[in-house]
Amino acid sequence: MGNRFICMTKKDGRENASKSKRMAGGRSQRKMQAEEELLHRQALSMAIHQHQLSQRFEGSTSRRIGGSTSSRRRNLPNDIDPFSNAKQLPDFLENLKTKRIVLIHGEGFGAWCWYKTIALLEESGLVPTALDLTGSGIDLTDTNRVTTLEDYSKPLIEFLQNLPEDEKVILVGHSSGGACISYTLEHFSKKISKAVFLCATMVSDGQRPFNVFAEELGSSELFMQESKFLIYGNGKDNSPTGFMFEKQQLKGLYFNQSPAKDVALAMVSMRPIPLGPIMEKLSLSPENYGTGRRFFIQTLDDHALSPDVQEKLVRENPPEGVFKIKGSDHCPFFSKPQSLHKVLLEIAQIP
Repeated sequence: MGNRFICMTKKDGRENASKSKRMAGGRSQRKMQAEEELLHRQALSMAIHQHQLSQRFEGSTSRRIGGSTSSRRRNLPNDIDPFSNAKQLPDFLENLKTKRIVLIHGEGFGAWCWYKTIALLEESGLVPTALDLTGSGIDLTDTNRVTTLEDYSKPLIEFLQNLPEDEKVILVGHSSGGACISYTLEHFSKKISKAVFLCATMVSDGQRPFNVFAEELGSSELFMQESKFLIYGNGKDNSPTGFMFEKQQLKGLYFNQSPAKDVALAMVSMRPIPLGPIMEKLSLSPENYGTGRRFFIQTLDDHALSPDVQEKLVRENPPEGVFKIKGSDHCPFFSKPQSLHKVLLEIAQIP
């Protein structure tokens, strides 16, 4: 029969090489798509699990208090468990006056975003509560119908109204959730032991929460006129009712340091942001808001609310204490959960 030889021209070689590259590229793309689909399935499973546990999270709250103008600044570079020594825990709990910590999410998020923080605080013997604000998380309210800060904060307001008279809470508010803290601090100052602003909109009397983000945008008016992210729930002829960033925009702004699984969870769980509440001017009095104790946590690798803007908030409206988390994006409950846990425990212990 003899040997069989295959003669291949240069053209045939180039075509086969090109075909091989296309096949390899197709396999690589399919692999990436499969991995992304797996992440989203895991995230969806986690979101469903959080939904099932939602009765444990009585809701998501955040709060802030105005107080002393002295400022302590601390850098927390590492994710360290401050209670690795089991002997410390009983003394810590025994001397702590306020053990309930209420967690309030920021724009687009829900109680689900605190799942790591809740687990860590519970392990430390504290009592965390995370609330869904109106139109957020698993609350079914149409976000286009949420027009005031009072409407948006209703779950938090009801939570504070139902607290026993002799009980106080520590409020923690993330991002625009700081506005809800300010609002409830003005109306329920006696129910709030400390208010913690986590890279949040800590504004002064007469300011709008949106003013803080306008520092990053350059011009709030320009954003309102030209933004492609705006939602017109009542038709284009009426004022916008909300906004929602695209996925790639969200990843760059909020999750530049967060784990892929948490980003995937956020992508399937985040909801449109009602515009009315953050466009509302806050009325804050020295008698109510001004008598509280405020603390601010800065995130030093934040692309949504830059360290410079956060520093300006602290400078213009000084809190009692300032803490800094290195290597954290706008969502330290994802990117630096242990460091956030450590800061919250430290603030809880401040006399």
